[in-house]
Amino acid sequence: MGDPAPTQGYGERPGPYRASDVREGESFELVNGHKIECSPAGTRHGESARLGAQTLGSDPAVHSAPVDLGIEFNDGKNLRAPDVAVGDFPSAPGWYKGVPPLCVEYADEHQDEADLKNKIKELQQIGVKYIWVVRLVGPLRVEVHERGKRKQLVSEHGTLTAPGVLQNPVPVRALVDAKESEKVTLRNLLQRQGYRGLDEALSQAREAGQLEGRAAGEALGRAKGKTESLLTILEARGIGLSPAQRDQILACREEARIGNWLRRAAAAATAFDVLDAD
Repeated sequence: MGDPAPTQGYGERPGPYRASDVREGESFELVNGHKIECSPAGTRHGESARLGAQTLGSDPAVHSAPVDLGIEFNDGKNLRAPDVAVGDFPSAPGWYKGVPPLCVEYADEHQDEADLKNKIKELQQIGVKYIWVVRLVGPLRVEVHERGKRKQLVSEHGTLTAPGVLQNPVPVRALVDAKESEKVTLRNLLQRQGYRGLDEALSQAREAGQLEGRAAGEALGRAKGKTESLLTILEARGIGLSPAQRDQILACREEARIGNWLRRAAAAATAFDVLDAD
């Protein structure tokens, strides 16, 4: 298929390539029919993209957040793959021909700034509402590109929002830091299950445990009371017990069985008649 064209210099004339000419896994995108080389991601870039997809994909309002999703537009002359795309994507082969509401790009060392600028412009032109550029070189920060608004810059300690796309705000660090991503992901997953957060889930678990423990304690108390009643009846009727038989009675926690013993004790002649008739 030939060598990729340089990032700049493809002009207005369409190139010869279309999205249908690109096989999954090939390391280039298309701009107006020209190939744009995309180098493999380094360790920091690749891991950050994974964490971003994890964080955003867990949001209760999000269907999925794939990494490197190929987006085809301009009659197949353009094929762009944001590091992370957020939206509702069909599980089907081939390139995606719709418009994700949110895309995330990670800019690390050797970033082609001219192509990044063009990529942002192209994605906005097809209707992408939010584009976040996470700057990994220098102080961590995120450039927020929202259609119809001026570019905003959010620092490492700030939070990001995408009304209509995400339910929850996203701390900038959750897009690059494993611990922060796990914290936000856990909150999001709990909310998907109907909890407001970890504290509520733990509180409900404690309450359930207390109820279960209370019920178990009440059952234990009833069983103990019945065994004491059984021993009293046997003693009153002069029915002797061996140490093993006494231990058998005291160890039993099955209310139904103790109830049977109590009924037999009223007429039984020996402890054997009471305990060994089951």
